[in-house]
Amino acid sequence: MKTLLFASANKYKIDEINAVLAPLGYQVKGLHDLGITDDIPETGTTLDENAAIKASFLYQKFGQDCFADDTGLEVAVLNGAPGVYSARYAGAPKSDIKNMEKLLTSLQGETNRQAQFRTVFCLIEDGKHLFFEGKVAGAIATEPRGSAGFGYDPLFVPTGEKLSFAQMTVADKNKISHRARAVEALMAYLGKRN
Repeated sequence: MKTLLFASANKYKIDEINAVLAPLGYQVKGLHDLGITDDIPETGTTLDENAAIKASFLYQKFGQDCFADDTGLEVAVLNGAPGVYSARYAGAPKSDIKNMEKLLTSLQGETNRQAQFRTVFCLIEDGKHLFFEGKVAGAIATEPRGSAGFGYDPLFVPTGEKLSFAQMTVADKNKISHRARAVEALMAYLGKRN
């Protein structure tokens, strides 16, 4: 197994990505596995910038191939907000519940609830930055549904589905999610490298 360092402390993300990359012979290690407990500052104004900042932090610290992601929920009538600020939409400290409450308040009385989740991965391989993206279109529900997943998953219903991400199994979510699509692009690249 080859080890890939991942600049994330989010156990759900790490488990999702490990499930997809393990068949390719990769084991993903997150920040906790590496003994890093500090948050890496996300000072970028785009998803690409934040992913690169986080990956660069790991690369400088360990000098090893690594990757990071940044994800945003982009709501059409909010001009793409919360976007790059999704994790701290309701302010610090991060709170999924407060973020969802703020989003529902922002969309109160709104009939157009179209949105998309977008994930960008930055892989640093031999010092070179490579980017991979995944998106999934959907709509924002009027109230949270389900208890699985994290972030805005209870509010996001993918196009063509009846269940929110938080009502789906990890396996079902992984078939269609933005992160899964970004990981597929990353996998296709890593598969060619093997």
